Amino acid sequence: MIQFKSPKSLTYSLVLMAGCAGASVGCNKNEPVHAADPEKPQQVTVRPVVERQLQASLTLPAELVPFEVVAIYPKATGFVQRIGVDRGSRVHKGQVLARLTAPELDARRAQSQAQFQNAQSQLGAAQAKLASDEATSNHLQEAAKTPGVVAGNDLIVAEKTVEADRANVKASEEHVNAARQALGSETAIQQYLRVTAPFDGVITERNVHPGALVGPSTDSATAVPMLRLETIDHLRLVVPVPQAYVSSIVKGQNVEFMVPAFPNRKFTGTIARISDAVAQETRTMPVELDVDNRNHLLTPGTYAQVQWPVHRSGKSLVVLKTAIASDLEHSFVIRVKNNKAEWVYVQAGLTKDDLVEVFGDLHAGDLVVVRGTDELRPDTRVAALHDSGQK
Repeated sequence: MIQFKSPKSLTYSLVLMAGCAGASVGCNKNEPVHAADPEKPQQVTVRPVVERQLQASLTLPAELVPFEVVAIYPKATGFVQRIGVDRGSRVHKGQVLARLTAPELDARRAQSQAQFQNAQSQLGAAQAKLASDEATSNHLQEAAKTPGVVAGNDLIVAEKTVEADRANVKASEEHVNAARQALGSETAIQQYLRVTAPFDGVITERNVHPGALVGPSTDSATAVPMLRLETIDHLRLVVPVPQAYVSSIVKGQNVEFMVPAFPNRKFTGTIARISDAVAQETRTMPVELDVDNRNHLLTPGTYAQVQWPVHRSGKSLVVLKTAIASDLEHSFVIRVKNNKAEWVYVQAGLTKDDLVEVFGDLHAGDLVVVRGTDELRPDTRVAALHDSGQK
């Protein structure tokens, strides 16, 4: 029977035959031929995964905003008569910022004043008539005690007249109250011609000048305010904290931050308000810090970098930063088990110096390659050398 060998086997046999033929010493064709030694294991430096109580800080973006800010719109239609502030003016609560003039409001208030006075006059006349009729009724009642002096019908008429007078007085009093409220309303509206500051702050925007016609706007999206007032002595630092670290938020804790205008200076804010709700779009929770800015070094609208403190309640698994490698889809560390390389997909967490917190199918004591790389493929035979620099 003829047996055919594969081309590779045939080539290998021919090489052996040629070697035997060219040898000066006899070659026993029945002696078994041994293949070359397999590839030696690749040497790698490893460190064990360790458990540690990790306290670190994250660098988070934040924004400084005014503690209070208001766009000031006119409450009544009128012409700007005077405006005594401009951009950058520092004002106090209750200070008059602008005065408007509106002749029709003056006329309406004068009309309300006249109606109020008229109502008071009518009330006075009704009260006088009531007093006179009550006196007449009382006199008739006294006279009626003597039989035959006063007719019974006159006494009844006098009593009915008094009742009507009392009703008239009550109506006049209600008329006076209504006229007083109308006058008060017109007076309040006229007070709208004085635009005042609702709190201490700085004018950051001015959009009108004397002579301009202004009035309330029903469309807040397109309306332009007369002025914009912001606080600068007291600021809010708004920090979007990732949901993975919201458990470490402590109200009242001081947090350091830096701004581009002062790259070598650290400022401090106090955690004051926690929203207790994670935004679905960013998966972050807005947290507000109170910042004292009485020295006016910080400017509202400035972006800041916050050193956010993070404290884990339990111990975490940590590895060297260099141990984490990545391919196009995942981050991983290379674990050495039974002298073979094994990829373990992980998610990085907090960092502290040269260590990084990892989450994945790892356990304390697992040996991982100090310098991870995707060139070291899974199931590669390795020889582990323990890192001599491990502390």
